[in-house]
Amino acid sequence: MGSQVTRGVKIGGAVVLATAAYLAFWPVPIDPVAWEPPEAPELAGPFALNKSLTGGERLLEDAGVGPEDVAFDAEGRLYTGFEDGHIARLKLPNHEPRLFAETGGRPLGMVFDPLGNLLVADAVKGLLSISPQGEVSVLATGLSDRPFGFLDDLDIGPDGTIYMSDASLRFGYGSHRLAILEHGGDGQLLGWNPVTRGVYVLLDGLQFPNGIVVEPSGESLLFAETGAYRIRRYWLRGERAGTTDVFAENLPGFPDNISRAPDGRIWVPLSSPRNALVDLLGPYPSLRKVVARLPGWVQPKERRHGLVVELAPDGRPLRTLHDPSGEVAMTSCAMERGGVLYVGSFHDSKIVAVPVD
Repeated sequence: MGSQVTRGVKIGGAVVLATAAYLAFWPVPIDPVAWEPPEAPELAGPFALNKSLTGGERLLEDAGVGPEDVAFDAEGRLYTGFEDGHIARLKLPNHEPRLFAETGGRPLGMVFDPLGNLLVADAVKGLLSISPQGEVSVLATGLSDRPFGFLDDLDIGPDGTIYMSDASLRFGYGSHRLAILEHGGDGQLLGWNPVTRGVYVLLDGLQFPNGIVVEPSGESLLFAETGAYRIRRYWLRGERAGTTDVFAENLPGFPDNISRAPDGRIWVPLSSPRNALVDLLGPYPSLRKVVARLPGWVQPKERRHGLVVELAPDGRPLRTLHDPSGEVAMTSCAMERGGVLYVGSFHDSKIVAVPVD
């Protein structure tokens, strides 16, 4: 009996040592960088909890997974892209979805150009232009010296320049959690020149740059820096051209696509509220390597809590729309049109239409 107990203790000890060695030394794909996240703001004042996203009208239910972004054509028809690469068109208000195009990749951000072509940031296929007839053309797959890493969102300037976010050079589509955990600052802000048809870098060293919206005059643009919980402004023209400043900081979650309302307000969907563990591990790269070695189901994940922030034209937070129940969750876009806010999700299977008070 004693020998069996001893043998069990030895086996248990060996398992513990092997597990400890694995958690401490097993190679991981991330090389974390230490940083000090700002203290998360309280869900009070403009961030106060409410149920504003609940009870909205459900559109495109079960038409596909992950309606990540929304765009409207000149006729008021709604377009969105799904995980399987197809883009649907929805004529409101009869809600009859139609297949518009197939990209063969993963369409994310989208916007219409003045000629009625749908410009798409496809995380797999690159920068695409889709004609009104649904014909797909590839405008760019990368810079001259490298392909895109994770093309995420885009907007078009008054001169036809297309501005894009390449969220991560190291981690492609489907690996966003690793990019956030690493906090390596390997994202870039890019431009596509309509004359030369070439791609160039405006800004690099970014923490998972995401949503983009160009100011109507073309003087500046705003972009979400998801991994730093903030919105930054990049100046395109004037004395400050080529410089940046912070437009809104220390948001209560991870900002995704952003959009401008007709009166200049900014809508910022947050894919998830802040994760206390992720913030706590910020200064400790070695511990974040341990987290990366854990099974996926144990690692920190997005929380199912619908969350959209409304900012004033100067960046001040005005209010927040919530769905604490998680029925509306993983919010990735919020587009206002005709007094209605259309909220998409990179994970769920519906768009929610919520009246804007």
